[in-house]
Amino acid sequence: MTPTAIDQNFSQLLMLVGRLNYTWTNTESLLIHLIAGLARTDTETGLIIFLTLNTTRARVELVERLAKRDHTDPELQRRILEAMRAMMRQSSLRNRYNHCIYSFDKDQGTARTILMRISDRKDRLKIGQTAEIDDQAIGEIEQAIEAMQGVNTTIWKIVQDYGFPT
Repeated sequence: MTPTAIDQNFSQLLMLVGRLNYTWTNTESLLIHLIAGLARTDTETGLIIFLTLNTTRARVELVERLAKRDHTDPELQRRILEAMRAMMRQSSLRNRYNHCIYSFDKDQGTARTILMRISDRKDRLKIGQTAEIDDQAIGEIEQAIEAMQGVNTTIWKIVQDYGFPT
């Protein structure tokens, strides 16, 4: 692979990671409306609750717990829990590309990600898991973007169907 081809592939990767982050952040912000609707409050209060929680996991867990309350309509509960599961299925891929460094081998013409995570094992450490940036990786990111766009549409439909604050 030529240096120009490597640059083009990497540029494509950066564009896709940017789109993934945008799609994720935009979709995560819709949790404000779910929180406000499920907690029977207004959007401003939903926003304060959302911003008080520091992680996606905490925000999703709050939405799930609010949806699981006894008085929640069973169909609403099903739709919300399904949307949260669909969203979280994409989190490991998003985290992989947000918490890695990128390495290039100009001789071989390859690029890879190096995960910036330490895994403690019984008798050793596992550091720097690598993955090639290839057509499969690009395809996985494209699929994740498409999946997140679907989650976004699903959440907006829930907000509209149940008259949650916008």
